[in-house]
Amino acid sequence: MDSLNRIFRALLDNTNTDFVRYLHDTILWDSRLIAILGARGVGKTTLLLQHIKLYDNVDDTLFVTADDLYFATHTLYDLALEFYQNGGKKLYIDEIHKYNGWSTEIKNIYDQIPGLKIVYTGSSILDLEKGGADLSRRKLEYHLNGLSFREFLSIDRGIELPVHSLETILSNKIEFPFDKARPLALFKEYLQYGFYPFYNDSGYYIRLNSVLNQTLENDIPNFAQLNVSTANKLKKLLYIIAQSVPFKPNFSKLSRDLDVSRNTIPDLIFYLEKAGVLNQLRDDTRGIKLLGKVDKIYLNNTNLAYAISNSAPEIGNIRETVFFSLMRTTQEVTTSAVADFSIGKYTFEVGGKNKGQKQIAGVKDSFIVKDDIEYGYKNILPLWAFGLTY
Repeated sequence: MDSLNRIFRALLDNTNTDFVRYLHDTILWDSRLIAILGARGVGKTTLLLQHIKLYDNVDDTLFVTADDLYFATHTLYDLALEFYQNGGKKLYIDEIHKYNGWSTEIKNIYDQIPGLKIVYTGSSILDLEKGGADLSRRKLEYHLNGLSFREFLSIDRGIELPVHSLETILSNKIEFPFDKARPLALFKEYLQYGFYPFYNDSGYYIRLNSVLNQTLENDIPNFAQLNVSTANKLKKLLYIIAQSVPFKPNFSKLSRDLDVSRNTIPDLIFYLEKAGVLNQLRDDTRGIKLLGKVDKIYLNNTNLAYAISNSAPEIGNIRETVFFSLMRTTQEVTTSAVADFSIGKYTFEVGGKNKGQKQIAGVKDSFIVKDDIEYGYKNILPLWAFGLTY
């Protein structure tokens, strides 16, 4: 355990706390069992280390990565028990999805070592694992999304803005230091490379494609128990969808293109959604599974569109993708019968600066969300403003 502690202290020394993600202050950190899930690369590891550095006593705290060589000859339970018996109080486990049988051991630690608090991070597809222990009654689960435009501004330019509620944005009461910067140019940068916290690393798109390949080739197949042949279909399916985002699903055509059963297609799309690669836009009906019918499929964020595409992505698709990506973090977004999106009683049509009112004429509580405008007026709202909601 000494080697684990040395690694932990070294990681802590190299952790910067100048900027902490939006999710941090919503987490009930004193709970006995906390799960922080999210797609690869969104910053889960950094969030844990920042919290420890800012708020915990490192003498009774331990941070470990679940694929450490230590676990080749030790179990998570063994570590937790030894740590607790030596005065440990808080155990943080990163990338828990890399440890076989993790859920059963976490359950045993929770039940048998009640004095120990556990926080773990994992892939957003953890609940695809079959045969594991049910932790739903024991854990508090949180989901970390990629950077918002507000967070990107803070990290990249030092522009500090408050979180704006949807109602504040709809009323066009938006704070921005126009005397110091102009939002449109910055928003275009965000669309291309501002979603993942590692955007400043060299070779960003190469790294992003590597993250995507790891997700498609390892994460999803392992958790969904896919054979090699079916796993290879994921890449082809993603490529097909990426060429025509937003994609209107035609399961019969996809089954022919991929040479798989029609019934397999919804499962593959669901896996891609769980892994943070796609977002499915559903209608507001509710079925047995409390999920409406899928109307359109989008990439999870616009950075993926620029990384995957061989040419510049279609701007209309980029606008819809970023609106959906940003708003689904804090709101339930569904399809609209007359426009692009609905959020509760509100209707939104997304477009460029020349977008007219014809499509939503006579629709109560409806708005035109325009790219390429700095200021809103009445029911016309700037697209960039929706990046300030978390």
